[in-house]
Amino acid sequence: MAEQKATFQIWRGDARSGRFREYTTEVSEGMVVLDAVHQIQARQANDLAVRWNCKAGKCGSCSAEVNGHPRLMCMTRLNQLDLSKPVTIEPMRAFPPIRDLVTDVSWNFRTKLGIRRFTPRPPEADGTWRMSQVDVERVQEFRKCIECFLCQDVCHVLREHHLFDQFVGPRHLVYAAALEMNPIDTENRSRDLKNTHGIGYCNITKCCTKVCPEGITITDNAIIPLKERVIDQLYDPVAKLFRMLRQ
Repeated sequence: MAEQKATFQIWRGDARSGRFREYTTEVSEGMVVLDAVHQIQARQANDLAVRWNCKAGKCGSCSAEVNGHPRLMCMTRLNQLDLSKPVTIEPMRAFPPIRDLVTDVSWNFRTKLGIRRFTPRPPEADGTWRMSQVDVERVQEFRKCIECFLCQDVCHVLREHHLFDQFVGPRHLVYAAALEMNPIDTENRSRDLKNTHGIGYCNITKCCTKVCPEGITITDNAIIPLKERVIDQLYDPVAKLFRMLRQ
């Protein structure tokens, strides 16, 4: 990309009100959206609020909506966008705005505390736990989550219906899956998933999988297996009879 000028429409405001303001700045080869935002902040809008940290796609801090799509600004290259028309940049719509591009995502951290923690079974006689390699690999994918909350932002249950008190969202279902699929964990979270965490609200549109910057297959590998586990444990008549006989 040769050096050229590009126009950006950036949302400016706070929890009370806001609007898009237009800025034009020089862009060049290799720049990402966050570079352009920093350049505008340095040269034209010193009071522009933007959250960022590593600028390497690993901290999850610079989540925003670019042209209406939830993305990490530091991983969205300008040569992927049509610069012949203004590029819109706005805060994540699912969460309350604090100021400009910064949103209040604290609900996610409070919600995570409500998921039953990892509770390992007693170790072997030598003080270690043993598990097969396939079990290790199964949960390893979920550990890549950087908590950017883009999957939460795109989820229509939270974004459109605002059911924050009934549904934990895809990020926390991934967290629950990592615990549930760990072979040395002893907790059973199926009833919590159904009654407290609202897994039934997810209709597996796979929009969360599409926006994940770490490429986690959220729907197929985490949410659907959890749904199957809830059905098997809480609704399967044979399993229910087996539980009754064990009591």
